[in-house]
Amino acid sequence: MEAVARARFVRIPPRKLRLIADIVRGKKVEEVMHILPFVPKRGAKIVLKVVKSAVSNLATKKKELRVDEELLYIKEIKVDEGPRLKRFRAASMGRAAPYVHRLSHLTVIVGEKEGDK
Repeated sequence: MEAVARARFVRIPPRKLRLIADIVRGKKVEEVMHILPFVPKRGAKIVLKVVKSAVSNLATKKKELRVDEELLYIKEIKVDEGPRLKRFRAASMGRAAPYVHRLSHLTVIVGEKEGDK
């Protein structure tokens, strides 16, 4: 059984979020819960929050109070690009300098190991 959790319109560029996604891809959820609090990147908090949400979604789906995290692993984690916020900043000599805020969509799929049942 698997469950999905999504965080959309996250105000962090996909390139920075993919660094964290590559660290946790394919690992056990229990291991991910221990690794992410010590990763010195802003995206680690976001990924941890979405992983916890996916575990909670699985518990709700199975109609259990608590799911055994030792059997769960990150089946899939995707970071897609969201919309871009285009803004302008004042520059010298009365000009405007454009800059872009990139947003991300994060999808985490948590599943149970089939052979460990």
